[in-house]
Amino acid sequence: MKPIFVFSVSRSGSTLVQRVIGAHKGVGTASEPWLLLPQLYAFRPRGAQAEYVHPLMVTALDEFCARLPNGREDYRQAVHDFALRLYGAAGGPDATHFLDKTPPYCLISDDIVQLFPEGRFVFLWRNPLSIIASTIETFERWHPTMASNDLFIGLPRLVDAYLANQDHVNSTRFEDLTSGDIAHWEQMITHLDLKFEPEALQRFSDVVLGGHMGDTTGTSQYSAVSSEPNQKWRKVLSNPLRVEWCRRYLHFLGEDRLAVMGYDLTSLLTDLDSVPRGTTSLLGDTTRMIRDLAREPVRVRIRRHGVAGPNVVRQLLAKTSAA
Repeated sequence: MKPIFVFSVSRSGSTLVQRVIGAHKGVGTASEPWLLLPQLYAFRPRGAQAEYVHPLMVTALDEFCARLPNGREDYRQAVHDFALRLYGAAGGPDATHFLDKTPPYCLISDDIVQLFPEGRFVFLWRNPLSIIASTIETFERWHPTMASNDLFIGLPRLVDAYLANQDHVNSTRFEDLTSGDIAHWEQMITHLDLKFEPEALQRFSDVVLGGHMGDTTGTSQYSAVSSEPNQKWRKVLSNPLRVEWCRRYLHFLGEDRLAVMGYDLTSLLTDLDSVPRGTTSLLGDTTRMIRDLAREPVRVRIRRHGVAGPNVVRQLLAKTSAA
């Protein structure tokens, strides 16, 4: 069983990619396994919450691994073998590959690449403005600290993991895959050591993932590869508060990270400036911004994980008051 991983943050179009790959012969997949998160967080003292004291568990596990012949490496090998056995069982008797698409893996993608030397990996990028708009539409109304694990922690970690492993992984943009040029799909599928089947771009709608995880909205709305979602962000991000927040987020990501992802900071800012301003949801957004300020500024949350970022809540309040 050869593992395939699609790495992205949530709302990046990964379910479409998963279903197209899953429509190829010999590929098994499941909605979103989340299988490796507890195992690979076992040595991380931060980032996990539990009824037990997680940092003490890390210490205890370290002491246990010290008694193993090869230390932590024996633990990692056991996790590797355990995952492959389960992937094989879930993939079924005809599967030669199993595709694990789990968006929270953006937090541990580098660990996974190191754990599976025989694996194949796709780093999937999407215009951050589209990600933000899709997050608002799908999960929750806008507020400054929304999706902070994905946007302020996960995406920077994903960029770092790609840079550390770029010589043997695939990088692709959602906009290119939905452009109508199947060469982008062929290049990605070939990297996965699969034979590219153009008809998979039509029959992917027959791939039923099951379960409650994954993009149930997009699955029901789109039965064909379409570029339509790429411009929907303009309508969702049309009030001045959201535009200003997005501007500051793009600057947080910065020119270098965006370039790795295949985007240009200046072009994204120009596109953002071209959005007609309106007052849709402005009152509710302002209320939620004030509530966020009282609860937990985004800079506090991201500093816990060692990521530097702007105090966008206070800056937005100051800008709003000045206006």
